[in-house]
Order: sequence, then structure tokens, then C-alpha cells
Amino acid sequence: MGLSSTLVCAVLAVALVAPLTPRCHGFGLKDLLLPAVTDQVKDLWRNGDVDLVDHSCSYSVKPDIQGFELYFIGSVTCPGWTTIRGESNTRSKSGVLNAAIKDFIQKALKAGLVTDEEAKPYLV
Repeated sequence: MGLSSTLVCAVLAVALVAPLTPRCHGFGLKDLLLPAVTDQVKDLWRNGDVDLVDHSCSYSVKPDIQGFELYFIGSVTCPGWTTIRGESNTRSKSGVLNAAIKDFIQKALKAGLVTDEEAKPYLV
């Protein structure tokens, strides 16, 4: 038996056995990546409460595309206390809230709502 007849036998064996094998229903790439990407995107938005100088305040953080770069916009308000709004716009996801708090405290200090001593821990 020559090389060509061996090759023909191998091809025929595969052709006869292939229809009998079970089909594979594995995970696609989207099944693998979609949950991870969804969690990452969902975590770009944050809302919550924070106590500032013994007052209950609210914050929000949201993403923003500026040019081709990801930025974060943060805001802090204390509705039961004042209409002042602390704001920040930074590339730092972890620093955006602190920057908004610092802006709020600086504005509250300028408006005479907090003393230098009360503001000091927030401005370092």
C-alpha cells in the first residue's frame, strides 16, 4: 500500500466517524468576556452618602470621554445644609471623590459655613 492509498483511507475513516461524534457546545468569547466587561463598566458610576463636618451629604461619580481619554466627573452636595456644590473633573477614578469633597469644603470655608479648624482635615 502506497502513501496515497494510506491518505485516502485516513480521509475516508475521518469522514465516516465525524458525523457520529457529538457536537461541542462550548463557550464563545462573548460568554467569557461579557460578564467581566459589564462589571468593569458598571463600576464607573457611583452614588452614595458621606458625612462632612457632621452633615449628611450625597456624592455622585460618572465617567466622561474627553478627546479620546476617560475622565471622571464628581459632585458633592449637602441638601439639608447648603446649596453649595463641590465638583471635580479628573482622570483618577480613585481621586475624583476626594477632589469633589475638597472643592466643597473650600467653597463652604469661603462662605463662612465651616471654620479653618473644621476644614483642615479635608484640605490636606
